[in-house]
Amino acid sequence: MVADDKPASTFKYSEKPVYTTSNGCPVENPEAFQRVGSNGPLLLQDFHLIDLLAHFDRERIPERVVHAKGAGAYGEFEVTHDISDITSIDMLSSVGKKTPCVARFSTVGGEKGSPDTARDPRGFSIKFYTEEGNWDWVYNNTPVFFLRDPTKFPLFIHTQKRNPQTNLKDATMFWDYLSTHQEAVHQVMHLFSDRGTPYSYRHMNGYSGHTHKFTKTDGSFVYVQIHLKTDQGSKTFTNEEAGKMAAENPDWNTQDLFDSIQKGEYPSWTVYAQVLTPEQAEKFRWNIFDLTKVWPQKDVPLRPFGKFTLNKNVENYFAEIEQVAFSPSHLVPGIEPSADPVLQSRLFSYPDTHRHRLGVNYQQIPVNAPLRAFNPYQRDGLMAVNGNYGANPNYPSSYRGMTYKPVKPTNDHEKWAGAAVMDLSEVVPEDYVQAKGLWDVLGKQPDQQDHFVGNVSGHLSAAKEDTRKRTYEMFGRVDEELGKRIAEATEKLAPASGSQAAGSAESRGW
Repeated sequence: MVADDKPASTFKYSEKPVYTTSNGCPVENPEAFQRVGSNGPLLLQDFHLIDLLAHFDRERIPERVVHAKGAGAYGEFEVTHDISDITSIDMLSSVGKKTPCVARFSTVGGEKGSPDTARDPRGFSIKFYTEEGNWDWVYNNTPVFFLRDPTKFPLFIHTQKRNPQTNLKDATMFWDYLSTHQEAVHQVMHLFSDRGTPYSYRHMNGYSGHTHKFTKTDGSFVYVQIHLKTDQGSKTFTNEEAGKMAAENPDWNTQDLFDSIQKGEYPSWTVYAQVLTPEQAEKFRWNIFDLTKVWPQKDVPLRPFGKFTLNKNVENYFAEIEQVAFSPSHLVPGIEPSADPVLQSRLFSYPDTHRHRLGVNYQQIPVNAPLRAFNPYQRDGLMAVNGNYGANPNYPSSYRGMTYKPVKPTNDHEKWAGAAVMDLSEVVPEDYVQAKGLWDVLGKQPDQQDHFVGNVSGHLSAAKEDTRKRTYEMFGRVDEELGKRIAEATEKLAPASGSQAAGSAESRGW
Protein backbone atom coordinates (compact mmCIF):
# COMPACT_ATOMS: atom_id res chain seq x y z
CA MET A 1 0.00 0.00 0.00
CA VAL A 2 1.13 3.52 -0.70
CA ALA A 3 0.65 5.00 2.75
CA ASP A 4 1.31 1.99 4.89
CA ASP A 5 1.18 -1.78 4.77
CA LYS A 6 -2.20 -2.18 6.46
CA PRO A 7 -5.90 -2.03 5.48
CA ALA A 8 -7.41 1.42 5.08
CA SER A 9 -9.98 0.74 7.80
CA THR A 10 -7.28 0.35 10.47
CA PHE A 11 -5.85 3.87 10.27
CA LYS A 12 -6.37 5.96 13.40
CA TYR A 13 -7.58 9.56 13.29
CA SER A 14 -4.18 10.69 14.58
CA GLU A 15 -2.46 9.26 11.52
CA LYS A 16 -2.23 10.95 8.13
CA PRO A 17 -2.42 8.28 5.41
CA VAL A 18 -1.63 9.29 1.83
CA TYR A 19 -4.81 9.92 -0.17
CA THR A 20 -4.97 7.78 -3.33
CA THR A 21 -7.24 6.68 -6.15
CA SER A 22 -9.07 3.38 -5.72
CA ASN A 23 -6.13 1.58 -7.30
CA GLY A 24 -3.69 3.11 -4.81
CA CYS A 25 -2.16 5.90 -6.91
CA PRO A 26 -1.34 9.04 -4.85
CA VAL A 27 -3.47 12.10 -5.67
CA GLU A 28 -2.15 15.66 -5.29
CA ASN A 29 -5.50 17.33 -4.62
CA PRO A 30 -8.76 15.39 -4.19
CA GLU A 31 -10.86 18.38 -5.28
CA ALA A 32 -8.92 19.27 -8.43
CA PHE A 33 -9.61 17.99 -11.95
CA GLN A 34 -7.85 17.86 -15.32
CA ARG A 35 -8.94 19.91 -18.34
CA VAL A 36 -7.47 21.30 -21.56
CA GLY A 37 -6.19 24.76 -20.65
CA SER A 38 -7.87 27.01 -18.11
CA ASN A 39 -11.29 26.97 -19.81
CA GLY A 40 -11.19 23.80 -21.92
CA PRO A 41 -13.15 20.54 -21.70
CA LEU A 42 -12.49 17.81 -19.15
CA LEU A 43 -10.01 15.07 -19.91
CA LEU A 44 -11.14 11.43 -19.97
CA GLN A 45 -7.66 10.51 -18.74
CA ASP A 46 -8.49 12.00 -15.31
CA PHE A 47 -9.07 8.63 -13.67
CA HIS A 48 -9.53 10.14 -10.21
CA LEU A 49 -12.50 12.26 -11.35
CA ILE A 50 -14.07 9.52 -13.49
CA ASP A 51 -13.57 6.90 -10.76
CA LEU A 52 -15.03 9.23 -8.10
CA LEU A 53 -18.13 10.01 -10.19
CA ALA A 54 -18.65 6.43 -11.32
CA HIS A 55 -18.47 5.13 -7.77
CA PHE A 56 -20.80 7.88 -6.52
CA ASP A 57 -23.34 6.92 -9.20
CA ARG A 58 -23.39 3.41 -7.75
CA GLU A 59 -23.39 4.16 -4.01
CA ARG A 60 -26.95 3.06 -3.43
CA ILE A 61 -28.02 -0.56 -3.37
CA PRO A 62 -31.67 -1.66 -3.40
CA GLU A 63 -33.27 -1.07 -0.02
CA ARG A 64 -35.02 -3.97 1.64
CA VAL A 65 -38.58 -4.37 0.35
CA VAL A 66 -39.64 -4.81 3.98
CA HIS A 67 -37.63 -3.79 7.05
CA ALA A 68 -35.90 -1.02 5.08
CA LYS A 69 -35.49 1.35 8.05
CA GLY A 70 -33.39 -0.05 10.88
CA ALA A 71 -30.52 0.24 13.33
CA GLY A 72 -28.22 -2.23 15.01
CA ALA A 73 -25.18 -3.03 17.09
CA TYR A 74 -22.88 -5.83 18.24
CA GLY A 75 -23.22 -7.83 21.43
CA GLU A 76 -23.06 -11.25 23.01
CA PHE A 77 -25.31 -14.06 24.13
CA GLU A 78 -24.65 -15.90 27.39
CA VAL A 79 -26.21 -19.22 28.41
CA THR A 80 -27.78 -18.84 31.86
CA HIS A 81 -29.67 -22.14 32.26
CA ASP A 82 -28.98 -25.70 31.15
CA ILE A 83 -31.27 -26.89 28.33
CA SER A 84 -29.11 -29.78 27.11
CA ASP A 85 -32.09 -32.07 27.73
CA ILE A 86 -33.91 -30.60 24.72
CA THR A 87 -31.20 -29.60 22.21
CA SER A 88 -27.68 -30.37 21.03
CA ILE A 89 -26.95 -26.83 19.80
CA ASP A 90 -23.27 -26.20 20.56
CA MET A 91 -23.88 -22.51 21.36
CA LEU A 92 -26.24 -23.59 24.17
CA SER A 93 -24.14 -26.51 25.41
CA SER A 94 -22.99 -25.15 28.77
CA VAL A 95 -24.01 -22.52 31.30
CA GLY A 96 -21.79 -19.44 31.04
CA LYS A 97 -20.88 -20.01 27.39
CA LYS A 98 -20.78 -16.74 25.43
CA THR A 99 -21.30 -16.19 21.71
CA PRO A 100 -20.68 -12.93 19.79
CA CYS A 101 -23.51 -11.56 17.71
CA VAL A 102 -24.84 -8.62 15.70
CA ALA A 103 -28.43 -7.39 15.88
CA ARG A 104 -30.65 -5.23 13.71
CA PHE A 105 -34.03 -3.75 14.68
CA SER A 106 -36.37 -2.24 12.12
CA THR A 107 -39.81 -1.10 11.14
CA VAL A 108 -41.54 -3.28 8.53
CA GLY A 109 -43.55 -1.29 6.02
CA GLY A 110 -41.81 2.08 5.74
CA GLU A 111 -39.08 3.13 3.34
CA LYS A 112 -35.49 3.73 4.41
CA GLY A 113 -36.20 7.37 5.26
CA SER A 114 -39.46 6.80 7.13
CA PRO A 115 -39.84 7.65 10.83
CA ASP A 116 -38.72 5.13 13.45
CA THR A 117 -41.84 5.71 15.53
CA ALA A 118 -44.45 4.84 12.88
CA ARG A 119 -47.23 2.44 13.88
CA ASP A 120 -45.80 -0.80 12.56
CA PRO A 121 -44.49 -4.15 13.73
CA ARG A 122 -40.72 -4.16 14.41
CA GLY A 123 -38.13 -6.57 13.14
CA PHE A 124 -35.87 -8.09 15.81
CA SER A 125 -33.02 -9.99 14.14
CA ILE A 126 -29.79 -11.40 15.58
CA LYS A 127 -26.87 -13.16 13.90
CA PHE A 128 -24.86 -15.42 16.24
CA TYR A 129 -21.30 -16.26 15.17
CA THR A 130 -21.17 -19.80 16.56
CA GLU A 131 -18.45 -22.44 16.29
CA GLU A 132 -20.71 -24.43 13.96
CA GLY A 133 -21.84 -21.65 11.64
CA ASN A 134 -23.94 -18.51 11.78
CA TRP A 135 -27.33 -18.91 13.42
CA ASP A 136 -29.86 -16.19 12.60
CA TRP A 137 -32.92 -15.32 14.64
CA VAL A 138 -35.19 -13.39 12.27
CA TYR A 139 -37.93 -12.38 14.67
CA ASN A 140 -40.47 -9.61 15.30
CA ASN A 141 -41.54 -7.63 18.36
CA THR A 142 -45.00 -9.23 18.18
CA PRO A 143 -45.62 -12.94 18.86
CA VAL A 144 -48.02 -13.30 15.90
CA PHE A 145 -48.35 -12.01 12.34
CA PHE A 146 -51.11 -11.02 9.90
CA LEU A 147 -51.18 -14.25 7.89
CA ARG A 148 -50.52 -17.98 7.91
CA ASP A 149 -50.61 -18.64 4.14
CA PRO A 150 -47.27 -17.85 2.47
CA THR A 151 -48.75 -16.83 -0.89
CA LYS A 152 -50.52 -13.94 0.86
CA PHE A 153 -47.33 -12.28 2.06
CA PRO A 154 -46.37 -10.18 -1.01
CA LEU A 155 -50.04 -9.34 -1.59
CA PHE A 156 -50.50 -8.19 2.00
CA ILE A 157 -47.31 -6.09 1.96
CA HIS A 158 -48.51 -4.25 -1.16
CA THR A 159 -51.58 -3.07 0.75
CA GLN A 160 -49.44 -1.69 3.58
CA LYS A 161 -47.28 0.40 1.25
CA ARG A 162 -48.33 2.94 -1.41
CA ASN A 163 -51.26 3.13 -3.81
CA PRO A 164 -49.92 2.32 -7.31
CA GLN A 165 -51.78 5.28 -8.82
CA THR A 166 -51.43 8.04 -6.24
CA ASN A 167 -48.18 6.83 -4.62
CA LEU A 168 -49.78 7.71 -1.27
CA LYS A 169 -50.46 5.57 1.78
CA ASP A 170 -54.05 4.43 1.36
CA ALA A 171 -56.33 3.65 4.32
CA THR A 172 -58.83 1.87 2.07
CA MET A 173 -56.18 -0.51 0.71
CA PHE A 174 -54.95 -1.09 4.25
CA TRP A 175 -58.33 -1.93 5.78
CA ASP A 176 -59.81 -3.55 2.67
CA TYR A 177 -57.22 -6.28 2.93
CA LEU A 178 -57.47 -6.73 6.70
CA SER A 179 -61.27 -6.77 6.77
CA THR A 180 -61.36 -9.44 4.04
CA HIS A 181 -58.59 -11.55 5.61
CA GLN A 182 -59.74 -11.66 9.19
CA GLU A 183 -57.19 -14.20 10.37
CA ALA A 184 -55.10 -11.00 10.73
CA VAL A 185 -57.27 -9.65 13.55
CA HIS A 186 -55.02 -10.88 16.38
CA GLN A 187 -52.03 -9.01 14.94
CA VAL A 188 -54.23 -5.97 14.28
CA MET A 189 -55.09 -5.94 17.99
CA HIS A 190 -51.37 -5.76 18.80
CA LEU A 191 -50.64 -3.18 16.11
CA PHE A 192 -53.33 -0.68 17.08
CA SER A 193 -52.75 -0.90 20.79
CA ASP A 194 -49.90 1.19 22.15
CA ARG A 195 -47.71 -1.89 21.58
CA GLY A 196 -47.70 -0.81 17.93
CA THR A 197 -45.61 2.26 18.80
CA PRO A 198 -42.67 1.13 21.00
CA TYR A 199 -40.80 3.88 22.84
CA SER A 200 -37.46 2.53 21.66
CA TYR A 201 -35.82 -0.61 20.35
CA ARG A 202 -34.40 -1.13 23.84
CA HIS A 203 -37.86 -1.26 25.40
CA MET A 204 -39.52 -3.88 23.19
CA ASN A 205 -39.59 -7.67 23.29
CA GLY A 206 -38.68 -10.11 20.53
CA TYR A 207 -40.52 -13.27 19.49
CA SER A 208 -39.77 -16.09 17.08
CA GLY A 209 -43.46 -16.22 16.13
CA HIS A 210 -42.74 -19.36 14.14
CA THR A 211 -42.36 -22.81 15.66
CA HIS A 212 -38.95 -24.43 15.34
CA LYS A 213 -37.56 -27.81 16.35
CA PHE A 214 -34.77 -28.27 18.89
CA THR A 215 -33.11 -31.59 18.06
CA LYS A 216 -30.77 -34.02 19.79
CA THR A 217 -28.15 -36.32 18.29
CA ASP A 218 -30.37 -39.39 18.82
CA GLY A 219 -32.95 -37.94 16.41
CA SER A 220 -35.45 -36.85 19.05
CA PHE A 221 -36.85 -33.33 19.03
CA VAL A 222 -39.22 -30.90 20.69
CA TYR A 223 -41.12 -27.95 19.25
CA VAL A 224 -40.08 -24.53 20.55
CA GLN A 225 -40.95 -20.87 20.32
CA ILE A 226 -38.44 -18.30 21.57
CA HIS A 227 -39.15 -15.09 23.52
CA LEU A 228 -36.77 -12.24 24.35
CA LYS A 229 -38.05 -10.07 27.21
CA THR A 230 -36.52 -6.62 27.54
CA ASP A 231 -34.66 -6.05 30.81
CA GLN A 232 -35.25 -2.31 30.42
CA GLY A 233 -39.00 -2.80 30.86
CA SER A 234 -41.62 -2.53 28.13
CA LYS A 235 -42.34 1.08 27.25
CA THR A 236 -44.52 2.54 24.51
CA PHE A 237 -45.58 5.83 22.97
CA THR A 238 -49.19 6.88 22.71
CA ASN A 239 -50.35 7.65 19.19
CA GLU A 240 -49.94 11.37 19.80
CA GLU A 241 -46.46 10.97 21.27
CA ALA A 242 -45.34 8.77 18.36
CA GLY A 243 -46.61 11.30 15.81
CA LYS A 244 -44.92 14.16 17.62
CA MET A 245 -41.61 12.30 17.74
CA ALA A 246 -41.89 11.39 14.04
CA ALA A 247 -41.99 15.11 13.27
CA GLU A 248 -39.30 16.17 15.74
CA ASN A 249 -36.81 13.34 15.28
CA PRO A 250 -37.72 10.65 12.73
CA ASP A 251 -34.53 8.78 13.69
CA TRP A 252 -35.35 8.67 17.41
CA ASN A 253 -35.04 4.89 17.85
CA THR A 254 -31.79 4.83 15.88
CA GLN A 255 -30.31 7.62 17.97
CA ASP A 256 -31.56 6.17 21.26
CA LEU A 257 -29.92 2.80 20.60
CA PHE A 258 -26.60 4.29 19.50
CA ASP A 259 -26.43 6.82 22.34
CA SER A 260 -27.28 4.31 25.07
CA ILE A 261 -24.52 1.93 23.97
CA GLN A 262 -22.06 4.80 23.52
CA LYS A 263 -22.75 5.84 27.14
CA GLY A 264 -22.21 2.30 28.41
CA GLU A 265 -25.89 1.72 29.15
CA TYR A 266 -25.96 -1.65 27.43
CA PRO A 267 -29.48 -2.93 26.67
CA SER A 268 -30.19 -6.58 27.43
CA TRP A 269 -32.93 -9.14 27.05
CA THR A 270 -33.68 -12.35 28.98
CA VAL A 271 -34.28 -15.23 26.60
CA TYR A 272 -36.86 -17.97 27.09
CA ALA A 273 -38.19 -21.00 25.24
CA GLN A 274 -41.68 -22.46 25.18
CA VAL A 275 -41.48 -26.21 24.68
CA LEU A 276 -43.95 -28.82 23.40
CA THR A 277 -43.24 -32.47 22.73
CA PRO A 278 -44.53 -33.82 19.39
CA GLU A 279 -47.24 -35.70 21.27
CA GLN A 280 -48.32 -32.52 23.08
CA ALA A 281 -48.30 -30.61 19.79
CA GLU A 282 -50.67 -33.06 18.14
CA LYS A 283 -53.21 -32.61 20.95
CA PHE A 284 -52.71 -28.86 21.43
CA ARG A 285 -55.77 -26.61 21.04
CA TRP A 286 -54.02 -24.38 18.53
CA ASN A 287 -52.26 -25.43 15.34
CA ILE A 288 -48.59 -24.96 16.28
CA PHE A 289 -47.79 -24.08 12.66
CA ASP A 290 -50.26 -21.17 12.61
CA LEU A 291 -48.39 -17.84 12.73
CA THR A 292 -51.55 -15.98 13.78
CA LYS A 293 -51.68 -17.83 17.13
CA VAL A 294 -49.64 -17.73 20.34
CA TRP A 295 -49.02 -20.57 22.74
CA PRO A 296 -50.69 -19.28 25.93
CA GLN A 297 -48.07 -19.12 28.67
CA LYS A 298 -50.48 -20.60 31.23
CA ASP A 299 -50.50 -23.73 29.05
CA VAL A 300 -46.86 -23.62 27.87
CA PRO A 301 -44.71 -21.80 30.45
CA LEU A 302 -41.58 -19.86 29.58
CA ARG A 303 -38.29 -21.63 30.29
CA PRO A 304 -35.29 -19.25 30.66
CA PHE A 305 -32.01 -20.18 29.04
CA GLY A 306 -30.00 -17.07 28.15
CA LYS A 307 -29.16 -13.38 28.29
CA PHE A 308 -28.64 -11.25 25.17
CA THR A 309 -26.74 -7.96 25.54
CA LEU A 310 -25.74 -5.24 23.05
CA ASN A 311 -22.44 -3.60 24.04
CA LYS A 312 -20.67 -2.23 20.94
CA ASN A 313 -21.71 0.20 18.21
CA VAL A 314 -20.70 -0.41 14.61
CA GLU A 315 -17.92 1.58 12.95
CA ASN A 316 -19.70 1.97 9.62
CA TYR A 317 -23.47 1.79 9.23
CA PHE A 318 -23.53 0.79 5.57
CA ALA A 319 -20.90 -1.94 5.84
CA GLU A 320 -22.22 -3.48 9.03
CA ILE A 321 -25.97 -2.77 9.22
CA GLU A 322 -27.15 -2.01 5.68
CA GLN A 323 -25.22 -5.03 4.41
CA VAL A 324 -26.01 -7.43 7.25
CA ALA A 325 -28.08 -10.29 5.85
CA PHE A 326 -30.30 -12.40 8.09
CA SER A 327 -32.23 -15.49 7.07
CA PRO A 328 -34.25 -18.09 8.98
CA SER A 329 -32.49 -20.67 6.79
CA HIS A 330 -29.14 -19.80 8.43
CA LEU A 331 -29.25 -22.60 11.00
CA VAL A 332 -26.79 -24.77 12.94
CA PRO A 333 -26.84 -28.40 14.10
CA GLY A 334 -29.43 -28.85 16.84
CA ILE A 335 -32.23 -26.71 15.37
CA GLU A 336 -34.48 -27.27 12.38
CA PRO A 337 -37.44 -25.46 10.81
CA SER A 338 -40.89 -26.83 11.48
CA ALA A 339 -43.62 -27.47 8.90
CA ASP A 340 -44.97 -23.91 9.37
CA PRO A 341 -45.68 -22.92 5.72
CA VAL A 342 -44.82 -19.24 6.20
CA LEU A 343 -41.51 -20.17 7.81
CA GLN A 344 -40.81 -22.60 4.97
CA SER A 345 -41.41 -19.85 2.39
CA ARG A 346 -39.07 -17.49 4.27
CA LEU A 347 -36.29 -20.09 4.06
CA PHE A 348 -36.20 -19.34 0.33
CA SER A 349 -37.24 -15.70 0.23
CA TYR A 350 -34.64 -14.19 2.55
CA PRO A 351 -31.47 -15.53 0.87
CA ASP A 352 -33.05 -14.75 -2.50
CA THR A 353 -33.43 -11.07 -1.63
CA HIS A 354 -29.87 -10.95 -0.25
CA ARG A 355 -28.50 -12.29 -3.52
CA HIS A 356 -30.45 -9.55 -5.29
CA ARG A 357 -29.37 -6.73 -2.95
CA LEU A 358 -25.81 -7.77 -2.13
CA GLY A 359 -24.73 -10.38 -4.69
CA VAL A 360 -24.43 -14.13 -4.74
CA ASN A 361 -21.41 -14.03 -2.42
CA TYR A 362 -23.20 -11.98 0.25
CA GLN A 363 -21.94 -14.30 2.98
CA GLN A 364 -18.36 -13.27 2.24
CA ILE A 365 -19.11 -9.70 3.35
CA PRO A 366 -17.31 -9.40 6.72
CA VAL A 367 -20.42 -8.77 8.85
CA ASN A 368 -22.03 -11.87 7.34
CA ALA A 369 -18.98 -14.13 7.25
CA PRO A 370 -19.07 -17.15 9.59
CA LEU A 371 -16.12 -17.92 11.85
CA ARG A 372 -15.19 -20.72 9.50
CA ALA A 373 -16.70 -22.08 6.30
CA PHE A 374 -15.49 -24.51 3.66
CA ASN A 375 -17.70 -24.90 0.60
CA PRO A 376 -15.48 -24.99 -2.51
CA TYR A 377 -18.39 -26.02 -4.73
CA GLN A 378 -19.72 -22.44 -4.55
CA ARG A 379 -17.29 -20.62 -6.83
CA ASP A 380 -16.87 -17.42 -8.78
CA GLY A 381 -19.63 -14.82 -9.15
CA LEU A 382 -19.57 -11.15 -8.17
CA MET A 383 -17.54 -10.13 -5.11
CA ALA A 384 -15.71 -13.44 -4.60
CA VAL A 385 -13.32 -11.84 -2.11
CA ASN A 386 -12.31 -14.70 0.18
CA GLY A 387 -9.74 -16.20 -2.20
CA ASN A 388 -12.35 -18.21 -4.11
CA TYR A 389 -11.03 -21.39 -2.43
CA GLY A 390 -7.77 -21.27 -4.37
CA ALA A 391 -6.80 -24.51 -6.07
CA ASN A 392 -9.36 -26.65 -4.21
CA PRO A 393 -11.43 -28.70 -6.66
CA ASN A 394 -14.89 -27.35 -7.36
CA TYR A 395 -16.45 -30.83 -7.44
CA PRO A 396 -16.39 -33.87 -5.09
CA SER A 397 -12.82 -34.94 -5.88
CA SER A 398 -11.14 -38.18 -4.83
CA TYR A 399 -7.95 -36.11 -4.48
CA ARG A 400 -9.40 -33.72 -1.87
CA GLY A 401 -10.79 -35.39 1.22
CA MET A 402 -13.34 -33.69 3.44
CA THR A 403 -15.08 -34.58 6.68
CA TYR A 404 -18.85 -34.94 6.75
CA LYS A 405 -20.96 -34.66 9.88
CA PRO A 406 -23.84 -37.16 9.94
CA VAL A 407 -27.31 -35.95 10.88
CA LYS A 408 -29.99 -38.26 12.21
CA PRO A 409 -33.48 -37.66 10.72
CA THR A 410 -36.05 -36.13 13.08
CA ASN A 411 -39.25 -36.34 11.06
CA ASP A 412 -40.67 -39.63 12.38
CA HIS A 413 -43.17 -37.83 14.62
CA GLU A 414 -44.34 -35.42 11.91
CA LYS A 415 -46.28 -37.85 9.76
CA TRP A 416 -49.44 -36.27 11.18
CA ALA A 417 -48.55 -33.10 9.23
CA GLY A 418 -49.83 -34.87 6.09
CA ALA A 419 -48.92 -35.24 2.43
CA ALA A 420 -48.60 -32.41 -0.10
CA VAL A 421 -51.93 -30.75 -0.97
CA MET A 422 -53.10 -27.40 -2.30
CA ASP A 423 -54.02 -25.44 0.81
CA LEU A 424 -55.61 -22.14 1.80
CA SER A 425 -56.69 -21.64 5.38
CA GLU A 426 -60.23 -20.59 6.25
CA VAL A 427 -61.18 -18.11 8.94
CA VAL A 428 -63.09 -19.87 11.75
CA PRO A 429 -64.44 -18.74 15.15
CA GLU A 430 -61.23 -19.87 16.86
CA ASP A 431 -59.38 -17.12 14.98
CA TYR A 432 -61.09 -14.46 17.12
CA VAL A 433 -60.47 -16.09 20.50
CA GLN A 434 -56.92 -14.89 21.10
CA ALA A 435 -57.77 -11.42 19.75
CA LYS A 436 -60.59 -11.26 22.31
CA GLY A 437 -58.11 -12.33 24.98
CA LEU A 438 -55.83 -9.42 24.10
CA TRP A 439 -58.78 -7.00 24.17
CA ASP A 440 -59.54 -8.20 27.70
CA VAL A 441 -55.88 -7.74 28.70
CA LEU A 442 -55.98 -4.15 27.42
CA GLY A 443 -59.04 -3.60 29.61
CA LYS A 444 -56.97 -4.35 32.72
CA GLN A 445 -54.52 -1.53 31.90
CA PRO A 446 -55.43 2.16 32.29
CA ASP A 447 -56.71 3.81 29.09
CA GLN A 448 -55.41 1.04 26.79
CA GLN A 449 -58.82 0.10 25.37
CA ASP A 450 -59.56 3.79 24.77
CA HIS A 451 -56.21 4.21 23.02
CA PHE A 452 -56.92 1.18 20.84
CA VAL A 453 -60.31 2.49 19.75
CA GLY A 454 -58.84 5.93 19.07
CA ASN A 455 -55.89 4.54 17.11
CA VAL A 456 -58.09 2.36 14.90
CA SER A 457 -60.79 4.98 14.32
CA GLY A 458 -58.28 7.69 13.44
CA HIS A 459 -56.76 5.51 10.73
CA LEU A 460 -59.90 3.71 9.56
CA SER A 461 -61.89 6.93 9.11
CA ALA A 462 -59.93 7.68 5.93
CA ALA A 463 -61.12 4.44 4.28
CA LYS A 464 -64.18 4.09 2.04
CA GLU A 465 -67.54 3.42 3.69
CA ASP A 466 -67.94 -0.22 2.66
CA THR A 467 -64.44 -1.02 3.91
CA ARG A 468 -65.21 0.72 7.18
CA LYS A 469 -68.36 -1.36 7.67
CA ARG A 470 -66.53 -4.65 7.00
CA THR A 471 -63.95 -3.64 9.57
CA TYR A 472 -66.60 -2.86 12.21
CA GLU A 473 -68.00 -6.34 11.59
CA MET A 474 -64.54 -7.88 12.03
CA PHE A 475 -63.98 -6.20 15.38
CA GLY A 476 -67.53 -7.08 16.40
CA ARG A 477 -66.66 -10.74 16.00
CA VAL A 478 -63.81 -10.19 18.45
CA ASP A 479 -66.09 -8.43 20.93
CA GLU A 480 -69.53 -6.98 20.26
CA GLU A 481 -68.90 -3.88 22.36
CA LEU A 482 -65.51 -3.32 20.65
CA GLY A 483 -67.19 -3.34 17.23
CA LYS A 484 -69.78 -0.79 18.36
CA ARG A 485 -67.19 1.51 19.93
CA ILE A 486 -64.98 1.52 16.83
CA ALA A 487 -67.99 2.15 14.57
CA GLU A 488 -69.18 5.10 16.64
CA ALA A 489 -65.71 6.66 16.99
CA THR A 490 -64.85 6.17 13.31
CA GLU A 491 -68.08 7.57 11.91
CA LYS A 492 -67.60 10.76 13.92
CA LEU A 493 -64.34 11.28 12.02
CA ALA A 494 -65.34 9.89 8.62
CA PRO A 495 -66.32 12.13 5.66
CA ALA A 496 -69.95 12.61 4.73
CA SER A 497 -71.57 9.61 3.07
CA GLY A 498 -70.86 9.42 -0.65
CA SER A 499 -67.79 11.65 -0.56
CA GLN A 500 -64.26 10.51 -1.13
CA ALA A 501 -62.17 9.40 1.80
CA ALA A 502 -60.84 12.31 3.81
CA GLY A 503 -57.28 11.96 2.67
CA SER A 504 -54.63 9.32 2.89
CA ALA A 505 -53.51 7.68 6.09
CA GLU A 506 -50.21 9.47 5.64
CA SER A 507 -51.94 12.89 5.74
CA ARG A 508 -53.42 11.89 9.09
CA GLY A 509 -50.00 11.33 10.60
CA TRP A 510 -49.63 7.59 9.97
